[in-house]
Amino acid sequence: MTTRTEHEVAGLVLAAGGGRRLGGRPKALLEHRGRPLVEHAAGALRAAGCARVHVVLGAQARDVRERARLADCVLVDNPEWERGMGSSLRAGLDSLAGTGVRAALVLLVDQPGVGAEAVARVRAAYRDETSLVSATYEGVRGHPVLLGAAHWAGVTASATGDRGARAYLRAHEESLTLVECGDVARPYDIDTEADLGHLA
Repeated sequence: MTTRTEHEVAGLVLAAGGGRRLGGRPKALLEHRGRPLVEHAAGALRAAGCARVHVVLGAQARDVRERARLADCVLVDNPEWERGMGSSLRAGLDSLAGTGVRAALVLLVDQPGVGAEAVARVRAAYRDETSLVSATYEGVRGHPVLLGAAHWAGVTASATGDRGARAYLRAHEESLTLVECGDVARPYDIDTEADLGHLA
């Protein structure tokens, strides 16, 4: 049995990064527990109740399509991925336009310590297309973030470089619902060789 919000809130994985500080290994294909990181991110969104999951690809997109099990996801190519996360967020939100979705739940591919439990908490704070929600970790804002469709145009306009929705969220703090997730998730990034120690 599906619920109303399963179809109103779509999952959006930003998985286009080229892993420049990782010797050019795309983050989507880094392995964790025997499978690519992109599968873990998409799986966390599914497990948290998102019936629709879009995955934005960039670096070595063909290899990701061949090696990762993403048959139940909508794959979105971002030809401008080298410009940073902002371009991937724009591509992802554009791909959701016209689908009837009322909010996007955004998860980064390189944060395997953020799983379904944290994602579900943020998703549970969804109310309607005006919702704006962010996970926090001991009070520090992080991912995932939920962007109601009423905010997509503003987010798209301000998403540049590697900032994503950061500037928009800062400018709309009075509308932002914060959900503490530090007890169920660890928001580390896989950015450098040293960070690879987090992967099992």
